[in-house]
Amino acid sequence: MPIAQVTLQRSKEHDLRRALREIRQGLDDYHRAYVDGRITKSLDGNGYPKNLDVLATGLPDQRDPKQKKIFFLRRVPRDPMNPDTTVSDTESWGTRCYSSEADDPKQGENVYDIHSMSEKEGLNGVVYSKW
Repeated sequence: MPIAQVTLQRSKEHDLRRALREIRQGLDDYHRAYVDGRITKSLDGNGYPKNLDVLATGLPDQRDPKQKKIFFLRRVPRDPMNPDTTVSDTESWGTRCYSSEADDPKQGENVYDIHSMSEKEGLNGVVYSKW
């Protein structure tokens, strides 16, 4: 593999790791706010957002007298491994709902994890969707 191609792939992998870490941190912060009673609890919920957009649009802080919004992300980063420019940044990710198995992620409500939808192999030999 040419050096320029490896350099480009390494850069995209770095962006992927950063985006995964950022979104997963946002999901953890959302869950923590839910457990702490800072966001409204629903009867059918388990403390995870219904979709990734909620992390960037924010929710009213139930502990704040002025009900200022809590934001968990400034924006949802795009999956750098998703070549489809017709989908939104949020739709570029695969999501795992709370009721799906770890080895068989399924989309649905209560998003507790994300993954790249790319089946290409990284420089480390692991498929991006397994990162």
